[in-house]
Amino acid sequence: MADFRVGAIVLLAFLGVTSPAAAQQSHSHSHRIKRGLEAKHRFERATGHPHGWPGHVIDHVIPLACGGADAPSNMQWQTIEEAKAKDRIERRGCRR
Repeated sequence: MADFRVGAIVLLAFLGVTSPAAAQQSHSHSHRIKRGLEAKHRFERATGHPHGWPGHVIDHVIPLACGGADAPSNMQWQTIEEAKAKDRIERRGCRR
């Protein structure tokens, strides 16, 4: 997975995708951080899966709740199983 993440970051940098620090985040009334659909669509197109990838979900490398950017440069593909395991660990970690 690490090789894919590095490759995706290099590809996104080549495409001129904004840095995580430049991305903005917003909160809904339930205190969940809303993710931007445009960032998600740019990530999907940049990684060659413009309509999603069956059996996979888009994950934020640095979780939004921990200050990670909602930007393609902070996204990676994960299998559904990997995402569930990572979410369980992240939910015990930082919260805004």
